[in-house]
Formats: sequence, C-alpha cells, structure tokens
Amino acid sequence: MAKPTLKAVLLSPQRPLGDRPLLVAGPSLGTSTLLWTEAATLLGTDYDVVAWDLPGHGVSPAATESFDVADLADAVVDLVDSIAPGAGFHYAGVSLGGATGLQLGIKHGQRLKSLSVQCSGAKLGTPEGWLERAETVRSQGTPIMIQGSAQRWFAPGFMDREPARSSRLLHALRDADRFSYAFCCEALAAFDVRGDLGSISVPTQALAGAEDTVAPPSFAEEVAAGITAGGGTANAVTLGGVAHLAPFEAPGHVADLLRNLISWTESQGATK
Repeated sequence: MAKPTLKAVLLSPQRPLGDRPLLVAGPSLGTSTLLWTEAATLLGTDYDVVAWDLPGHGVSPAATESFDVADLADAVVDLVDSIAPGAGFHYAGVSLGGATGLQLGIKHGQRLKSLSVQCSGAKLGTPEGWLERAETVRSQGTPIMIQGSAQRWFAPGFMDREPARSSRLLHALRDADRFSYAFCCEALAAFDVRGDLGSISVPTQALAGAEDTVAPPSFAEEVAAGITAGGGTANAVTLGGVAHLAPFEAPGHVADLLRNLISWTESQGATK
C-alpha cells in the first residue's frame, strides 16, 4: 500500500487563499473536477473551492501501486497542506470521494470543519463486484465502462437534456488510466467503515439521489444514523430526480445545501 499523489484544480476565482473558508471537493470514480464546476461557480464568491482528481484521472498522476481509501484521505490532507499548510477545511465528496470524506472524518477530524457525503455510503457494493470490475478494466480499458456508467451516473432524461455536459464527463472516464481505475475499484472492495461512523464528530450532511441505484437514500440514512449514535451531528437529505452525481445533476440544490452547512458551521466556530 502506498499513499497516492493527488493534484487539484482551483474552481473559484484566482485570489489569495485564506480570506474565505476553504471547501475541498472530491470526485466519483471515473469522473474529474468537471463534476464540481457548476456547483463551484455558484459557491466561488464566498468560498475558496478546490477540487481534486483521483489517481490517473484528470490532472492527478497515475498510481503505480495499490492504496486504500484511508490512503486517499491522507493524500487529501497532504494536498491541503501543499496549498494552505495546517488549514482547517470543509469537505464535500461524491461516491468514492464521499467515502474518502468519511475516512477524513474518522482519521483527520481535527482538520475538518464540516463534511458533506454525497451519493455514497459507509460500504459500497460488494468486494466481489469491485474486484471483478477491476479485472475487467485492467484487461479491456476504461471505455468498456462507459455504457454502464452512463446508466448509473445520470437520472433518466438527464443525458437528453444535457448532452454536451454529460458527454464531457464520460470523456473523463474514457481518458482515465485503466490501472489507476482498477486500483480505485480494489480500494472500494476493501472499504467498510460502518463500525467507525460513531467516531465522526464534525457536522455532517449525507446527500442521496432518489434515483441512485449505487448508493440509495438508505445509505445516506445509515451514515447519518451511525454518526448521531456516536454523539455527532448529522442529517440525511434525498434529492429528487437525481441519480449518482448530485453536484453535476443538481448543482444549484447542492450548492444551497453546502452553503447552509458551511455557514452554520462557520457561525458555530465564531461563537466558540
């Protein structure tokens, strides 16, 4: 196991970091920072928004050896330290990026200000399913995943309404490094933090898409219940007409929910 190197893209306007709260946004498997572009545009006036790419996706270098989701969380902290050393930050992540957020809450809670876990869960899929997918992509490449991913990613009708945007995101999947994608699948195969949710103490929102077959609303409810059972603050929200990529499918709704979470958390910090 080795901690991968992650690269990020600044999605808010170019300006000195530090005057505004920092929001770090994480990706779903097969996507890129494009996933967050529209939501970040809506948030960029008030927050510094930095989105990272998975190994071998977007701007991040390919992985050369296996890693787990906790390694991704460590790499996110390293990334933040490279742009804002020691800074606390708000975090929002989708699917594998959301799983990384849970690991941040478990392992690096002292750095987190708030956590938005989107279209994700404390365990996703089955180990067998992920290992089978890893083997398929290693041998046949990421284009083999395009048709199935298009069906899982977007709610019915979305690709017809937004053909250019959805095809750009599918191009990110096509261009992803097959071996890094496979390593991500293997990390998901081993991921299960259901027993650790009670250790997350940062304010958390768990968002689910009503049409999501990968991480249905019950997964978000399980995350929120596990955190509150440990004494933490968490709530679950279901977005209608959304499948697996909430910030891409409903950027305005997701931006509003994040703004509410971050504003509330920042105001709590100011009164302490």
